[in-house]
Amino acid sequence: MVLSSPRARGLAVVGAAASLLLAACGSSASTADSSSAAPSGSASGSAATCEGKKIAFVMGAESDPFFQAMKVGATEATAAAGAELIWQGDPKEYSPATQIPVVDQVLAQKPDGLVLIPTDPNALQPSVAKAVAAGVTVANVDTRVTDLGQVLTFITGDNTDGGTKAAEAIANAIGYADGQKYKVVVGLTSETATTNVARLDGFKAAIAASYPGIEIVDIAYSQSKPEVANTNVNNWLTKYPDLNGIFAIDGTNAQGAAAALQAKGLVGKVALVGYDAYPDNVALIKSGVFTALIAQDPATEARQAVESLCASLTGGDASAIEKEVVIPNVVLNKDTSDADLQKYTYVAS
Repeated sequence: MVLSSPRARGLAVVGAAASLLLAACGSSASTADSSSAAPSGSASGSAATCEGKKIAFVMGAESDPFFQAMKVGATEATAAAGAELIWQGDPKEYSPATQIPVVDQVLAQKPDGLVLIPTDPNALQPSVAKAVAAGVTVANVDTRVTDLGQVLTFITGDNTDGGTKAAEAIANAIGYADGQKYKVVVGLTSETATTNVARLDGFKAAIAASYPGIEIVDIAYSQSKPEVANTNVNNWLTKYPDLNGIFAIDGTNAQGAAAALQAKGLVGKVALVGYDAYPDNVALIKSGVFTALIAQDPATEARQAVESLCASLTGGDASAIEKEVVIPNVVLNKDTSDADLQKYTYVAS
């Protein structure tokens, strides 16, 4: 049995930023609530006019479907604002070693605003300082640097809650009962990326509070590479033949884990809860490969970042922009309607 979840998601709104857009720029910014949330890939309204401005996005592992869905929102928002979008990241590698040179390359293009999705909160802190020193306004999306003092706004999903929901879904899928013992493993992309850390913390806290019979027997990292995640899971299935569940903490780990379970004929025998509604992953929910998927809203995160940057760049009061914005998750499972599965699937174009 899988824990079911609400079908509708509420979106946290940058209310102050929206008001600022109206006051400073004379254009309307969309506001979304639990009854009118726009799904990933759909238009969210007009951003502030940023004619002649350059807005840069730098992420890790640019080919990741999560970031491709974010690009949809970034493209729509910059086009609506009349700004130029600079979209750049390492094609496949999720690491500060590959991301820092990309930031440097982007800063050489003299953008007005930078949306940085840090692969490491400390390693990318100097990049924020470098951008600000060059007169670039910086936002963080999805992940963050440790010190947000020089960052205009930080927009992310509710990662701790996502980890909590993953623990609930696994416990229900394995038929958790007090007094019994269960083994689960966790696959992550990065040991330090703030999204991964928060999801793991939420997962651990929920297990400690409600499911003490569940033991996390192993954790491994994939650097956002599905083939590495696949190898990690295959190693676990050999090492722990009595494994009960897997929490794949992001989309690429979910892809790798799904492929391993299918190859081993263990679908339905090992509960798999994944993060991110990649189209390929969503297609595997009804067949039981995934017990549940936790969906974010990357396109909305990107849109809100652009709107906040444009509000600041066009002479508005930056102090009126919401410093931290958390967007709720949605849990997708076999009971979710086809319409909702389609609605929350990440769109790449």
